[in-house]
Amino acid sequence: MKALVIIERDKNGFGAYTDNTSTVLHGDGKTVEEAKADMLACYQELLDMYAEDGESVPDDLVDLEFEYKYDISAMFNAFDFLNISKFAKRVGISPGLMRHYKVGDTYISAKQAHKIQEGLHEIAREFLSVSL
Repeated sequence: MKALVIIERDKNGFGAYTDNTSTVLHGDGKTVEEAKADMLACYQELLDMYAEDGESVPDDLVDLEFEYKYDISAMFNAFDFLNISKFAKRVGISPGLMRHYKVGDTYISAKQAHKIQEGLHEIAREFLSVSL
């Protein structure tokens, strides 16, 4: 089963939590990678707990594949090789506004988030066409 993991900036750094499992798996960290690792450790601890108690693991927790959904701040933390200013210009957003999105101190509308997502997907398609 695929588990959707939402990754967001929070007051302590970043949080990662499942959105579609019977038991919410959650992790925190100063970086996205730390939050993901903490969430995966939570999953392993839960599986270990079921094994120690001799109980069956609920079907929706067996062999999970994790799919990640990021808020803008978490996305730029996870993929910090992206040049924010150049990316902003490419997708038609003010670099200053994009930096505010990155630190999470400005609200981002669904329309702006979609514009950023489409820009990322366009770059991904370009990378897929590259041969070395």
